[in-house]
Amino acid sequence: MKRLFLLTYILSAAALWVQAQPKITFDTPEKDLGYILWRNPATVTYSFTNTGDKPLVISNVTTSCGCIEAKWTEDPVPAGGKGEVTAVFDAEAIGHFYKEVGVYCNAASAPIYLQFNGEVTADPKNFTFTHPVGFGAIRLNQDEINFDAVNKGDKPTIELMVANTSNKGYSPVLMHLPPYLSAEAIPEKLGRGKAGKIIVTLDTEKLPKLGITRASVYLSRFPGDKVGSENEIPVSVSLLPDFSNLTEQQKNNPPVVSLSAHQLEFVALKPTQKKSQNIVITNTGRSDLQIQDMQVFSIALAVKLKKHTLKPGESTKLKVTVLAENLPRVKGTPRILMITNDPQHPMINIRVKASVKQ
Repeated sequence: MKRLFLLTYILSAAALWVQAQPKITFDTPEKDLGYILWRNPATVTYSFTNTGDKPLVISNVTTSCGCIEAKWTEDPVPAGGKGEVTAVFDAEAIGHFYKEVGVYCNAASAPIYLQFNGEVTADPKNFTFTHPVGFGAIRLNQDEINFDAVNKGDKPTIELMVANTSNKGYSPVLMHLPPYLSAEAIPEKLGRGKAGKIIVTLDTEKLPKLGITRASVYLSRFPGDKVGSENEIPVSVSLLPDFSNLTEQQKNNPPVVSLSAHQLEFVALKPTQKKSQNIVITNTGRSDLQIQDMQVFSIALAVKLKKHTLKPGESTKLKVTVLAENLPRVKGTPRILMITNDPQHPMINIRVKASVKQ
């Protein structure tokens, strides 16, 4: 009887040990840096969450070459806690690059590899490669600001790379910032032919609601500049639902969202054509799936969703229509973003590639 009790105890302890494990989940394990300037080091930050139920410890981070310096959160990360792995790439060699960072931790028996890629270019004259978006004589590396998949309490930042191609000094300023955004220009003034950055910081505590919040800020191109469509920069923030208060029953029986496609293509459209495609959304989980918010990021797209709540096993159709006449005026990447109550897929991106026949 004692042996049977001891065996039962050992098996139970082993089962609990198997269940209680740290788990590392990276927000974005792959990053495309695009064009970066020669000998201008680029910093790549990989944010992660310990989605397990024991403390997570990163013991080491290796790099694929000596051109990368890595740092990481060295303190144990508790269950539900967050941390970062940072890689600084020296950009000493001109040309395309593909780099890897190996993360050794107690959540996996083998290293977890993160990667980033891009191209180093020496283009000090007009910055067309590194800063492809023109606002008059001022150029930026992107024409939209997207804070995707943020949680309440986070204060993430985005760096806008800015270049001055005018023949005068220039002070980078973003106008009409909403209360939840702040911006700092480094340096505060750019000389002729010089480049810098604007660090945009989001304070999630000041966001008006969960789900998707949209706004516009405006880049000042010269002293006394006014706001308008020519210097508008769209801003989107996706504040994820809070799953920290789920009951055990809810955790064990979550909704699961499944899409028939995450990308649609519309090619060779006529200039005034309207064309539609459908995406089938299915709840393959064990409780009701709720599509809590949905946003369209393009004036060339229109969407129609038949149902916002799906019972287990139920499906609905998302109709996506492209308005070809608006494609020439599109800013940013045409996409649709959905916020759901699926704990594993709270944010869904649907990208749309569309072109007009020449």
